[in-house]
Amino acid sequence: MTRLGPLAEREFRLLFSGQAISRLGSAMAPVALAFAVLDLTGSAGDLGLVLAARMIPTVVFLLVGGVWADRLPRHRVMVASNVVSGASQVVAGTLLLTGNAELWQLAALAAVNGASSAFFQPASAGVVPETVPSSILQQANATLRLAMNSTTILGGALGGVLVAATNPGTAIVIDGGSYLLAAACLGAMRLRAGLRIESSSVLHDLREGWRDFWSRTWLWAIVIQFALVNAAVVGTQQVLGPVVADEHLGGAAAWGAALAAESIGYVLCGFVMLRWRPRLMLRTATLAMFGSPLVLVALAVPAQLPVLIGAAFATGVSIEIFGVLWDTSMQQEIPQEKLSRLYSYDMLGSYALIPLGYIVAGPLSEAIGVTETFVVAIVLIVVATALVLLSHDVRTLERKPA
Repeated sequence: MTRLGPLAEREFRLLFSGQAISRLGSAMAPVALAFAVLDLTGSAGDLGLVLAARMIPTVVFLLVGGVWADRLPRHRVMVASNVVSGASQVVAGTLLLTGNAELWQLAALAAVNGASSAFFQPASAGVVPETVPSSILQQANATLRLAMNSTTILGGALGGVLVAATNPGTAIVIDGGSYLLAAACLGAMRLRAGLRIESSSVLHDLREGWRDFWSRTWLWAIVIQFALVNAAVVGTQQVLGPVVADEHLGGAAAWGAALAAESIGYVLCGFVMLRWRPRLMLRTATLAMFGSPLVLVALAVPAQLPVLIGAAFATGVSIEIFGVLWDTSMQQEIPQEKLSRLYSYDMLGSYALIPLGYIVAGPLSEAIGVTETFVVAIVLIVVATALVLLSHDVRTLERKPA
């Protein structure tokens, strides 16, 4: 491997650039959207509804997105998705800047953004093996995640500062522009023709994908785990986290700092994952996930900002270990021509309960209390992670020689 590793490959460099640019803008959006809705209505429940409005179309269209990513050049699917996402964010940001935004408009534009991302995500996950040799696949995954997570540090902090100093719409318009710039990078990619599924009905392709998905115990066991984990984490952290920050920590800038700290954990761990190659990939990844609810523990107290920042950093380290090893396991074990479809089943299962988490978090916190809602989420994460270790395949899946 050269000193540049996967960055020595032209197509990977373009993928790297496009992902980094769009992630920089997207890191601003959660902070901006959260405080835009809170400024508009003051309701955590309304914020949950807007976030659910984005996630529900993602869940609905993911499987179709995976099929088309296996049928078409994956980078072209990514370009089209970025253009649609960019346009939706520019419109939403403009409405906020002009003072004309209403809750239903933000929800509708979030739904458009969510639908387009359903096509982007399986394509982006499946395209990585097309850009590098198999011998540096883990390094490519770690490098790509380093780019996205590094820009998330800057984006999260910048989003908090922009919201505090100007208007949430500013950050959302910038996010829209980043999608369009990323589309230009991805459009310049030239990938060689690879295996693609033969023309058949979408329904046939979905049935075949389901058989492939269900035949791998390690795959469906971890997807079920993350259906529960993601609903618990996202519902509480994204809906109740800004509320805790607003009431106890000083507002948007503090919340942006916490999100940035989590991203710093991703980045520093990403450098470790460039070199660390554990043999039992899924067992290592699953054990790491026991550290993921630490940020929720800090929010439950609620802890002072320095403690929250430390907990967010530790959560980032845990999630990054899992993320790199999970992507590498998927790309090692699943044939290239089926990879986007299997990723779409993975994403569908992992995301399926997130809208419920968004919708339930606000009302549940009003019924039983914010701290108690965080405690429920923490227990759910720990139990789901412990149960997945009962799977023999999860405990024993090994890295193959390059």
